[in-house]
Amino acid sequence: MLPCLVVLSVLGLGAWGDVSWDQAQAKHMLERLQYLFTNVSLLTGNNVSTMVSRKKWGAEAVGCSTRLTTPVDFLVTHHVPGLECHNRTVCSQRLQTLQTQHVHNNSWCDVAYNFLVGDDGSVYEGVGWDVQGVHTQGYNNVSLGLAFFGTKEGHSPSPAALSAMEGLISYAVQQGHLSPLYIQPLLVKGENCLAPLRTASPKKACPAIVPRAAWEARETQCPTMTLPAKYVIVIHTAERTCTTSDECRPRVQTMQSRFLDRFGACDIGYNFLVGQDGAIYEGVGWNVQGSHTPGYNDIALGLAFMGTFSEKPPNAAALEAAQALIQCAVDKGYLTPNYLLVGHSDVSNTLSPGKALYNVISTWPHFRQ
Repeated sequence: MLPCLVVLSVLGLGAWGDVSWDQAQAKHMLERLQYLFTNVSLLTGNNVSTMVSRKKWGAEAVGCSTRLTTPVDFLVTHHVPGLECHNRTVCSQRLQTLQTQHVHNNSWCDVAYNFLVGDDGSVYEGVGWDVQGVHTQGYNNVSLGLAFFGTKEGHSPSPAALSAMEGLISYAVQQGHLSPLYIQPLLVKGENCLAPLRTASPKKACPAIVPRAAWEARETQCPTMTLPAKYVIVIHTAERTCTTSDECRPRVQTMQSRFLDRFGACDIGYNFLVGQDGAIYEGVGWNVQGSHTPGYNDIALGLAFMGTFSEKPPNAAALEAAQALIQCAVDKGYLTPNYLLVGHSDVSNTLSPGKALYNVISTWPHFRQ
């Protein structure tokens, strides 16, 4: 079973499995990458020297069709051990194998990455510049996914590969595919990217939920929900975010007081709230109606991210917590398995949940505009 090291963005996007690469080597590679990425603006003379098209490496006639809106703000760089190659013939064969794995085993629309770089110093076209890959859940629509063909564990990509990656990133910035202010990759985690999928995955445990008593909720009485709920409505609270429990708990308490005392609601408006600390805070909970969306409060779970997410999405910890809560709702029978996921703005005249957050949830399962 072959491990696949993933260098993820500063947002700390989740990966699958445990770190399996030598930490010293990983640190060395990261330092090299960070140097390259930090100085990409100096590489104005670089172009992509050797681009191997899909036709040249023998791609299957399949493809993803969802378009990227460029320039994207995020860059996710992957490293795929087990696919090492040092010439175009072998790299093409490796890439054909990877595409077969992604399409036929993983049921993805194509090879996962926008481009790949081999130790031969060539750049291999994946899904290309203008199409969303399937490399990083939740961020495929706002990032480019670039991958190094894997070297042996404990070794960095070749100088030729690193130089080719320099040129590729520089070219992406110059041509307007990637924002000059893109988020840099910093974290290393591992995944088994070539492992066959299991026919049935065990259910994950529900995330820990901070109960009402912990944030000192006031006693209230609201109508009950009609369960299982049919919708999940994703909202942002349009205020400052919070990154620690000490910040988030009083923030939830203040919101409850606003709903009760200023808006005349029966309680805080949301079923659950998500902080940038990665915690889920119980609002009115599973069995009680919120007051977030007229016409939907009795049949929809209102899931609110604490903060304003018009320009930047919530961090990975918050996004992962929200997705875990949604799956938990299905597993526990609070949410119908064929639920619809919508943004607040899809069912109400509002800017919530903010453009950046909306772009992320539009890639989640069950999303419907």
